[in-house]
Amino acid sequence: MNKDKVKLGIAPIAWTNDDIPELGGENTFEQCISEMALAGFAGSEVGNKYPTDSQELKKALDLRGLVICNQWYSTELITRPYQEIEKEFRAKLAFLRIVGADVVGPNEQTRACQGNEKIGVQEGKAIFDNDEWKLMIDGYNKLGKVAKDEGFKLCMHHHMGTGVQTPDETERFLNDTDPDSVYLTYDSGHFSYNGSDPVAELKKFVSRVGHVHLKDLRSDIQAVGMREDWPFMKAVRQGVFTVPGDGGVDFPSIFKILEDAGYEGWMVVEAEQDPAKANPFEYALKAREYIKKHTGL
Repeated sequence: MNKDKVKLGIAPIAWTNDDIPELGGENTFEQCISEMALAGFAGSEVGNKYPTDSQELKKALDLRGLVICNQWYSTELITRPYQEIEKEFRAKLAFLRIVGADVVGPNEQTRACQGNEKIGVQEGKAIFDNDEWKLMIDGYNKLGKVAKDEGFKLCMHHHMGTGVQTPDETERFLNDTDPDSVYLTYDSGHFSYNGSDPVAELKKFVSRVGHVHLKDLRSDIQAVGMREDWPFMKAVRQGVFTVPGDGGVDFPSIFKILEDAGYEGWMVVEAEQDPAKANPFEYALKAREYIKKHTGL
């Protein structure tokens, strides 16, 4: 891959988990970003321990040669007035611009269950009716235009437990939104957990991919989790996800599809695990070595 076009980042969720704050509760922000830099990554997404003051965050990142490459952004377009969300969205873009980002990765969180440890991710999955779907689509088209006008790419993150989880829902979302201003955060782990082939789904959607999450899957744990309909967070605690090269996802094929398509942007290792069981720095180094071996980056 061309290192001038593809950059490597890593998410802090391996150090401290946003949905389960006690996972990695002992790990500090400074430790997290220092180990990211030591492992050879250039970018980070935003975690729950990161400073909310943009200048404070920028200073800490600059010291380590890092930038922010993206941030998760929860939308509630189905249940809240659009004007409120746009105001908050513009403030988020202003924050992200200062810390180096040009991507924002939202997901519609109406009735989402991924953070609920009492509800199975299949039974509790959000499903939108046609009126709700239209509200979401209209909102994303408007937010996508705002992002584009501000020099950002809005890259919707399909996610387990939400109303845009399955390949069919992802395809419907992309078909219904403006391809000039709404893109996809492709996540190999979420398609895999859902029982889909992440390689086939990337082939299908690659023209709309604006951001990439590299997440591997331990299929033996996934099989039990799906059969017993575990809450999503239970699957995380049990170690269903891991870094590229440590599970069953065919990353060499994923890298080739991205390269052949001329992908430009970030590839981000986002593999949430219990840091007490999977040392974040050790796994970051493992991921970095694997990506270098298979991409040359």
